[in-house]
Amino acid sequence: MKKAFLIFAFLFTLLSFSQEDAWIYFTNKPNAQFYIDNPLAMLTQRSLNRRTTQGIALNTQDAPIHQSYINQIKTAPGITVKAKSKWLNALHVRGTQANIAALSALPFVSSIKYANHSLNPGGRVNPVTVQNTQRINKFLDTQVIYNYGSSAIQSQMLNTHWLHQQNKTGAGKIVAIMDAGFPGVDTQAPFQRLRDNNLILGGYDFVNRTNNPYTGFQHGTQVLSNMGGFTDNQLVGTSPDAHYYLFVTEDISSENPVEESYWTEALEMADSLGVDVVNTSLGYFGYDNPAYSYSYNDLNGQTAFASRAADIAFSKGMICITSAGNSGSTADPYVGVPGDAVTSLTVGAVNSAEVKAGFSSIGPTFDGRIKPDLMALGVGATVATQTGTISINNGTSFAGPILAGAVTSFWSAFPNKTNAEIVQLVKASADRFTNPDNNYGYGIPDFQLAYNNAVLSTSEFGKKGFVVYPNPAKNQISVALTETISNAEITIYNSLGQSVLHEKIEINKPTVLEDLNSGIYTYKITFDNQSQTGRLIKK
Repeated sequence: MKKAFLIFAFLFTLLSFSQEDAWIYFTNKPNAQFYIDNPLAMLTQRSLNRRTTQGIALNTQDAPIHQSYINQIKTAPGITVKAKSKWLNALHVRGTQANIAALSALPFVSSIKYANHSLNPGGRVNPVTVQNTQRINKFLDTQVIYNYGSSAIQSQMLNTHWLHQQNKTGAGKIVAIMDAGFPGVDTQAPFQRLRDNNLILGGYDFVNRTNNPYTGFQHGTQVLSNMGGFTDNQLVGTSPDAHYYLFVTEDISSENPVEESYWTEALEMADSLGVDVVNTSLGYFGYDNPAYSYSYNDLNGQTAFASRAADIAFSKGMICITSAGNSGSTADPYVGVPGDAVTSLTVGAVNSAEVKAGFSSIGPTFDGRIKPDLMALGVGATVATQTGTISINNGTSFAGPILAGAVTSFWSAFPNKTNAEIVQLVKASADRFTNPDNNYGYGIPDFQLAYNNAVLSTSEFGKKGFVVYPNPAKNQISVALTETISNAEITIYNSLGQSVLHEKIEINKPTVLEDLNSGIYTYKITFDNQSQTGRLIKK
């Protein structure tokens, strides 16, 4: 009997004193209206300008958490506040289960969600088993205007070098990189051009709570080099003239859900600073404590804290580009968090022959969505290390920033387009756009094609006297004509050159495409004894 009592006492002690992680959600934001009425008290002018350009209104998500709530949680017995999210109106805390549960008595606490799924109502009782290799897999390390050197292929595969030839190199756009550290960026030669041109706007280490991002693991250094690095005839990043913020959100010493909260906090800071593009070469699925780990059922874009934040970031006008992950050859081969987010542009890896890397994580998400979204070079990618050495590395960690830089350069060519328009143009240019799958997504984008389609949609009207929209199209298209054109006809041809549709263009009457299969077509507009052709994608 005594032995049984001792075992019970031991278990009670473990439950009472072991540390847990949890998110504390609040009921409201009492001072939200003040901040909405005084937006510069919470956002920079550039952040407000980004919203104005895209027609995005302020809301209570933009207001900070009520400081009194934070103060009361901080002073609660046994509670440590690790991170905060104004968008989700929550704090990430650490403490014993008993001390965390006691917070529910506070009148402004609406709910508590434990990182340990078994502690939540309806949560999993038996934690999933996760191999220790999951954390390592996220990195998978080892192994013309500019002289690109060995980095040429990673630009040419996407036709990013063509954008550079048009002088579209990311100027005027701001990128935030969330990663594990950026040692050497402040001293080494491949980043000299960024420093000389004041293109690094600042940074923050959310793990150690310091203003110095130039420490930690050099993974972030290599990621930045794919976008902004420059060493003549060796390495040219895909957005060499963009501005950058460097944020450390990854604690390389452990794997814990607090990193999702650091990431979310960094994302909110990026928003407030007016960032346009966010690169994340990190992903989460398995944690050191298996009770915290996700299962495939959780990969629905709605469960994970970071994935929910990614979708909010998109609603604020940013584009989040996330590496798919390097678990494609494991028992859990799926895209992780936050790559499962609906609006995240998730990037897988191919080799120089444009064949998917075996390690590149796959889809679908649990709710059946296509993932990854796009592909880029992730096998034999050229990077710069913390010592300034130009080297080769593998992983979706590098496919992501290579593509993120290309997107940034492309957006710099059309700065007044919305994030949704940019994402759609990039996806529509990809080589598998009409036949996506869960290995390649929509495929490898072609930024020259995306550029041409963007020009078509913005300036073709003035140059040609007409514009065809939308393109890509689903069930119908419309043709807008200038007043100088009295009548016109449209003919659509399939890939064999056969006419599959021909009709007169009438004002306010769309051309119906329902009888056409998905694919790439050629259209010809005939008017006033002349004709011009273009490319049409039917989804």
